[in-house]
Amino acid sequence: MEILSLLGSGMLVALQPLNLLLILIGVTVGLFIGAMPGLGSVNGVAILLPITFLVPPSGAIIFLAAIYYGAMYGGAISSITLGIPGASTAVATTFDGRPLARQGRASLALVTAALASFVGGTVANVIFTAFAPVLASVALSFGPPEIFALMLLAFATFVGLGGDDIPKTILSICLGLVLGAVGFDQISGAPRLVLFDITGFLQGIGFLVLAIGVYGIGEMLWTIEQSRDEAESTPPKMTARGMVADAAEATRRGWRGTAIGSCIGFFVGILPAAGATPASLMSYGVAKMMSRNPQDYGRGTPDGVAAPEAANNSASTGSMLPMLTLGIPGSPTTAILLGGMVIWGLTPGPRLFIEESEFVWGLIGSFYISNIAALIINLAFIPVFIWMLRMPFTILAPMIFVLSVAGGYAATRDMFDIWLILIFGIAAFVLRRLDYPLAPAVLAIVLGPIAEPTLRQSLLLSQGDPSIFFTRPVAGPITVIALILIFLPLVKLLQRGRKADKTT
Repeated sequence: MEILSLLGSGMLVALQPLNLLLILIGVTVGLFIGAMPGLGSVNGVAILLPITFLVPPSGAIIFLAAIYYGAMYGGAISSITLGIPGASTAVATTFDGRPLARQGRASLALVTAALASFVGGTVANVIFTAFAPVLASVALSFGPPEIFALMLLAFATFVGLGGDDIPKTILSICLGLVLGAVGFDQISGAPRLVLFDITGFLQGIGFLVLAIGVYGIGEMLWTIEQSRDEAESTPPKMTARGMVADAAEATRRGWRGTAIGSCIGFFVGILPAAGATPASLMSYGVAKMMSRNPQDYGRGTPDGVAAPEAANNSASTGSMLPMLTLGIPGSPTTAILLGGMVIWGLTPGPRLFIEESEFVWGLIGSFYISNIAALIINLAFIPVFIWMLRMPFTILAPMIFVLSVAGGYAATRDMFDIWLILIFGIAAFVLRRLDYPLAPAVLAIVLGPIAEPTLRQSLLLSQGDPSIFFTRPVAGPITVIALILIFLPLVKLLQRGRKADKTT
């Protein structure tokens, strides 16, 4: 009852006129920041941080958290309508969101994303409110072996993302791991895989650069190729009745992915150095593995949109937990929020809940208000996003190209990345023509830089003994499950080969 009383007082703080106005402005601004390729919540919060010094600290953190929430919602918009991930957290949304849009069902994809985001955020808020101190200690107990085991479990889901052609899937994963290893070694500091001694490779290959190239330029080229002999289908006009029907279908066909994403997203989000991107990718893979119709994934299923969208919103709230309770940021965006809190004279940590109770519970109360505001604003703008799709592709294609190039440049301000975007776009188009799955490569470049240093740190701790991944109480079960999932498709492939031999 004490928690409910504190939460009620916190929501009253969030509903104060100034704070409520900041929430509405922050969510709306965040929605469009998230939808713009190359910006995302990190850049949005960093750019708008100086503005917050005009308001009290409680209003400032509420405003920045609202931008964070809005950006998590907004990332799905360009992923669905244009096939360009608004942010790295929305890459998995393109896997099924873009196919639904090409089928003339963009409204279903957008409504599914909005509802799943709302449920994911709500579930995370409830867990956050009830179990913050306990979960913070759990997150702190995750060392390098546990994080590597978790990454291995994520890799295990990749095999299912490439269909039945396991060799092509493994090759795609290896390609992503190689691209993720370009640049300076995180432990020794030595440069590696620097092609032709080009200095641009020393900074590594950014995930957003790869994602925009593959799902922006590559998707544009693929659509041009596919539409040469096909009539372009015009999306239907959005009506209130149609939105209600889409909401009902999204609930019926996307509840499983929403549930999986909400749970996985929060618990991955609370882990330091993980964040919303691995959470959304893992949720998509697990949702596909647990689906009764996994063959529908990648072709346009609401479940494939719901899982990553619920996960990235759930993870965004989860990443706030270690920041507030331990002073450890759970994502790049919360690292900026942490810096802002220090500037405002607040010290994150266990005593923050005691010494600054009004501030903390006002922030937690704003999570609930921001979540509701983001859902309403997102649904209200869906007709505008549908209108974008009614434009002929002869207009959309140049827009996609300009947004891809501008988004890639805005993220790093480096022309070398623009050339990489174009190269990755062409390469993605060629690989797609050859029927190679692109999703595993994109996912591998995200988790590779997390998995590699934790693997090496774990082996340093155990003096080279790999049994550390099996003997630790948390890492052991996760590693065993991951290995089972990795070898299960191979067993099925061998069984299928035996059956084929018997029939011949």
